[in-house]
Amino acid sequence: MRYKQKRRIKFLIIIVIIAFAAFLYYQHGINLGLDLQGGAHIVLQAQPTEDRQINDETMQGILSVIERRVNQLGLSEPLIQREGDDRIIVELPSVDSPNEAIQTIGRTAMLTFRNSSGDILMTGDAIKDARAAHDQYGRAVISFTLTDKGSSEFADITRRYIGKRIGIYLDEEQLTNPTVQAVIEKKGQITGYDSIDAAEKDAVLIREGALPVPVQVIETRTVGPTLGKISIDKSITAGLLGLLLVAIYMVFYYRFPGILAAVILAIYGLLLLGTMAGLQATLTLPGIAGLILSIGMAVDANIIIFERIKDELRSGKTLRASIDAGFKRAYTTIIDSNVTTIITALILAYFTSGTVRGFAVTLGVGIIVSMFTAFFVTRNIIDIFAGSKLLQENKAFGIRRG
Repeated sequence: MRYKQKRRIKFLIIIVIIAFAAFLYYQHGINLGLDLQGGAHIVLQAQPTEDRQINDETMQGILSVIERRVNQLGLSEPLIQREGDDRIIVELPSVDSPNEAIQTIGRTAMLTFRNSSGDILMTGDAIKDARAAHDQYGRAVISFTLTDKGSSEFADITRRYIGKRIGIYLDEEQLTNPTVQAVIEKKGQITGYDSIDAAEKDAVLIREGALPVPVQVIETRTVGPTLGKISIDKSITAGLLGLLLVAIYMVFYYRFPGILAAVILAIYGLLLLGTMAGLQATLTLPGIAGLILSIGMAVDANIIIFERIKDELRSGKTLRASIDAGFKRAYTTIIDSNVTTIITALILAYFTSGTVRGFAVTLGVGIIVSMFTAFFVTRNIIDIFAGSKLLQENKAFGIRRG
């Protein structure tokens, strides 16, 4: 295969990779964390009861129920994680009122059916599903479906209490207190709601089950989207200014290869954004710091490569021989420096949480993409221009050859 054909193929491969990264970014975008998008930060603490102590099983049960409740809220990229022995952190992007969210995620939500004396006749464990709906009169209600065992149990209860009242309670709040007029099996309704939204909130609690133990809210914090926008704007300004200064330095020091390095850096940025979008990673403010740091390491990789090529040119080798030898010598240095940083990022991501983990993940992804850019994109772009006069001149890579 001729050299020109190889150059065309390499160029097409790079174009395809860039287009794919742009497609991923356009299709998915970048998920913003709580500190950038705004929302609610809630810390819950599990409270032991006479029947149940706080242990790993209890905390896992709380996590599971809260995750199901939050998923029912339809929020994007919520963060739910355990902290210490008895605390759970819940971060809800785009939630302006944490108190409303707490009413859904923080209530114990123990559903009970009680007689007029307050004795519990049946619990919410017997309910298989619960949905907000409208009855035949257009009133907001919760329609619930019972399990097979619950259907049989509820039929016996309603048979005994025909003509009497059975109160339905969520925790200690009475939802309704109807008079039983017939035997009820399989399905029933909870009335007394002013709106369908109010019915839907309780339906979520009933449907997703009660918490194993009560939880207490010990911290609530609201992050405004304005603060996040200011952070993003400042980060973008800092990043663009840094990239501009780096590009000017690279062009001044390496001449035309410096221009190529600036183009490669822009390609790297697009590949990184596309990768993060494809992984559906969440970008936080510390994550932006990791992003900028990884850009610096990508620049460092290009500098190492160019310096190795310059060393080979000074020794009297031809341009193509210098490029081949320079890349081979640079690979080891780049791998050694980047692998140690990746290991550090993995340790941070595994043993930490929240914004620190966001920093570690962004840094790790950025370094992996920078290595791919250095080993594949930079190499092929240099090879594409190796036959041009722009790299054959005496001032190529900023040196004079005698």
